[in-house]
Amino acid sequence: MTVADFVFYLFALVTVAAGLMVTVARNPVHSVLWLILAFLSSAGLFVLLGAEFVAMLLMIVYVGAVAVLFLFVVMMLDIDFAALKGEMARYMPLALLIGVVLIMQLAIGLGAWGEVQRSTALDGVDNARALGLLIYDRYIYLFQAAGMILLVAMIGAILLTLRHRKDIKRQNVLAQMWRDPAKALELKDVKPGQGL
Repeated sequence: MTVADFVFYLFALVTVAAGLMVTVARNPVHSVLWLILAFLSSAGLFVLLGAEFVAMLLMIVYVGAVAVLFLFVVMMLDIDFAALKGEMARYMPLALLIGVVLIMQLAIGLGAWGEVQRSTALDGVDNARALGLLIYDRYIYLFQAAGMILLVAMIGAILLTLRHRKDIKRQNVLAQMWRDPAKALELKDVKPGQGL
């Protein structure tokens, strides 16, 4: 067993154990911390695969943003997690069925895994450059279509949640910019020792 094999098995074991502890931990803050550990060990697996760019994206996006957001949400909201776990037990048979289906799909995928053919055009190119060549050269139209779909989804989410309520005072930026300073300020002559 080489050092790379040992490190792979170590990262894989930590990833699986941390993923299990995310679902088993009773404290939601501990669950988020286990999730961060699972993300970090997955990034280590990506580094072992030679995909340093993907590993850094995983650490920046998931550990740096998503997991910290989860941690703040869990710590800020006062949710009765005991009641939620009681509801979770009701759906356990369905969850087990979905888990079995996912494991069967994973087994089918691993069984059909053949010899991976690498593109000769990308040999000798580091993975960030190869990823850029694939995204911005070979799959540029699909990449742009995915960007347009995300843009439309973002605009749709904003429009669905936007409410104009009349009882809330809103900021009028144009009125603030066009105001006359001479009319907006009033100078008061305050005598010493007196208030307004």
